Amino acid sequence: MKALNTSRLQLAAPYTVVQEGEEYLFRTDSDILYAVSFQAYDAIPGMSAYWFDLSNRSHKASPNDYKVRETVIAIIEEFFYQNPDILLYMCDTADEQQEMRARLFLRWFNGYEQQKKYTIRTAHLTDEGIDTYLALIIQRTHPQYKEIIDLFEREIAMFQENK
Repeated sequence: MKALNTSRLQLAAPYTVVQEGEEYLFRTDSDILYAVSFQAYDAIPGMSAYWFDLSNRSHKASPNDYKVRETVIAIIEEFFYQNPDILLYMCDTADEQQEMRARLFLRWFNGYEQQKKYTIRTAHLTDEGIDTYLALIIQRTHPQYKEIIDLFEREIAMFQENK
């Protein structure tokens, strides 16, 4: 993965984003530290995909802060600027708040500008009593757009049929 350009990020993100190793960190006005990372996912033959991870390092309740949304969207935009690949997102299940996280992420990402540039497909899976929420984000201009959407939907359908 090509590293994000943090100088360009500062122009779009309301919070200052710094790179530490392979993570991108930002601290909110409420003194909550967030970390964003991208992990390569090589299970899709012939395609580059990455898992998007957003974590609250402070482990404090996060108030409704529009600047967090704007900063996360700026990071995702910069990711796609540098890496015209596939982005996957799975909501953390540790505290059973994954459904709320999935709704929040969709609300953040379904802004008008994002809908013009990207497609987001979501899925809800249940395995051994654990609800998992997944999302695929892809640029509408991706050369394998249709194949990627079809593959995601087939994989989800296959998983659901086997449960």
